[in-house]
Amino acid sequence: MNLSDLGRELRRRRVEQGISQQLMADHLAISRATINALETGRAGDVGVKKVMKMADYLGVELCFRDKSPFPTFEELLNEP
Repeated sequence: MNLSDLGRELRRRRVEQGISQQLMADHLAISRATINALETGRAGDVGVKKVMKMADYLGVELCFRDKSPFPTFEELLNEP
């Protein structure tokens, strides 16, 4: 998953929960423009803390795991 994919997923979760960008921005003290830039894949310098705050606010977590030598289900679905 790259930063654009992450932004799209956070947007999907936000919209699914009926939360506006402005409401989320107000609650997290992050600019709405920053949230929009991340969600649309234009955020080049969004810090990890901000991304983690957004994920936590939406009830999801980011985690590290060992890379498997086998493709993920997502990778298989995205093959041509």
